[in-house]
Amino acid sequence: MIYTLTLNPSIDYIIKTGSFNTGMTNRTVSEQIYAGGKGINVSLVLKNLGVKSTVLGFIAGFTGDKIESDINDMGIKTDFIRLSDGFSRINVKLADAEGTEINGAGPEIDSESLDRLYEKISNLNKDDIMVLSGSIPGKAAPDIYEKICKILSEKNIRFTLDTTGAALTDALKYHPFLIKPNHHELSEIYGADIKTRDDVIPYAKKLKGAGAVNVLVSLGENGGVLIDEYDAVRSLPAPKGKCINFVGAGDAMIAGFLSEITKGGDYASAFVTAIASGSASAFSEHFASAEFIYQLKKLILSERA
Repeated sequence: MIYTLTLNPSIDYIIKTGSFNTGMTNRTVSEQIYAGGKGINVSLVLKNLGVKSTVLGFIAGFTGDKIESDINDMGIKTDFIRLSDGFSRINVKLADAEGTEINGAGPEIDSESLDRLYEKISNLNKDDIMVLSGSIPGKAAPDIYEKICKILSEKNIRFTLDTTGAALTDALKYHPFLIKPNHHELSEIYGADIKTRDDVIPYAKKLKGAGAVNVLVSLGENGGVLIDEYDAVRSLPAPKGKCINFVGAGDAMIAGFLSEITKGGDYASAFVTAIASGSASAFSEHFASAEFIYQLKKLILSERA
């Protein structure tokens, strides 16, 4: 079973106004509401690709109820820890105001609830896969990912880590099965100006040398790079298409990669599926269907032939 963890899930309220003017009343012309969070996004694309997963994390209040019910309605299993105080955050995204977002802080995670999470993770089996995605909430202990990675490493459970900064680099010593920084995050880690796939390669190798088993780096419309477990370097451009939604494309890449691995595919195939999944989601209103993902995968393979 694949388990995805979203520490601070949200209700994402995506609105378009046609035009947005500060200091005035603005009215929407369209509205969309989704359960949001990077781990949730991974589970959604896994579901589209026919792979079951369970969503873990913390929820609170009436918004937490909405998040849980929406995920269950999509046919995805949840095992949330309910917090007694506060409410799960609401993120307001102004789609036609230059990408302006107003993100809520989310509830405080008390020590008892955090211990319950550690216990759940301790009970996973060695055949399970854990996906840790997203930033650490400001009110949470900054070393929460490192502690979780230590538990997983001691139990020989494969895990994916998709976060930034020290939360990523401090956990490399626990040998994550997969990490997926984008090129901007890679630039921040090493203080370098990384723009192209060729630029990525030496720095991705450094992350692998620091402990990561597989390093997958996304570059948006410029594709991605994979340094795999056996030190093979793979590089692919993204297929051409109209980008509609950049939110969650990196999460879709993780889902595509893991879906192939769980079905017995090799790293070469997993990498192509990752690129196809990320691109298909970027070209879709929300997240891409399996049909669209495999259509793009076929296109990528034909262009490489």
